[in-house]
Amino acid sequence: MFGQLPQRFFKSTLGRFVLRHFEYLVMPLVFLGAFWLWNFIIRIADYPPFILPSPVLVWRKFLVVAADGSLWEHALYTTWESILGFIAALGFGTILGYFFAKSPVLEKLISPYIVASRGIPVIAIAPLLVIWFGFGLASKVFVSFFIVFFPMLVNTIVGIRQVDSYQRELMRSYQASGWQVFTLLEVPSALPVLLGGIKVGITGSIMGAVVGEFVGADRGLGFLVNLSKGVFDTSLMFVAIATLAVLSFVLYMSVWVLEAVLLKARGEG
Repeated sequence: MFGQLPQRFFKSTLGRFVLRHFEYLVMPLVFLGAFWLWNFIIRIADYPPFILPSPVLVWRKFLVVAADGSLWEHALYTTWESILGFIAALGFGTILGYFFAKSPVLEKLISPYIVASRGIPVIAIAPLLVIWFGFGLASKVFVSFFIVFFPMLVNTIVGIRQVDSYQRELMRSYQASGWQVFTLLEVPSALPVLLGGIKVGITGSIMGAVVGEFVGADRGLGFLVNLSKGVFDTSLMFVAIATLAVLSFVLYMSVWVLEAVLLKARGEG
């Protein structure tokens, strides 16, 4: 009798939901385990708060900076920097990638320089960009652009080149125009690869904005991390880092939702 209870449970509606969404049910347990381990390490090692603050201290600091509005101001500024850099890289990377995919000769002429520039660590050129563009918005946008551009370029090339040649010939046999081939065949066929590049790029844009803020800024979450380091306010640093993680997650999930909608529309089309 008792052996049949698990079978009955997993055959029920609730049991099927648990099996289908098991990872979402385990996630809170993982968070609780992480917080327990955090507290356990503090108690065993007896770390002072400026080395490793407790979750309670971090939460109190979050409430303080959230209440006075400073956290949201810095978070919105970093978000704005990253989105601008991402949009610029998305537009320029996809356009250039499309021409590269259609013209291998052009790719051979220009791509070696792009690949060589990709090999330069962004932290190495960020100070130069601050010198050129100042401590304001432009330098952070350019750093985000620098990080996102290459993934968008490569994914566009791969996505366009994987279009089925048979389908392309079929479109030509129906005397489809270049615009019709682009909108009805190339874009839908390359969409999964392009969306994969967008998911990588949207999180990379946050990284670029923060790197630029590390070098020189008076606003943003990267500036907040630098400020907390200077005054040994580790709780504030944890709050800024956690906010960056949440921000990256929200942007990634936004693209994930967009991907689900577009791919569903593509399948129905």
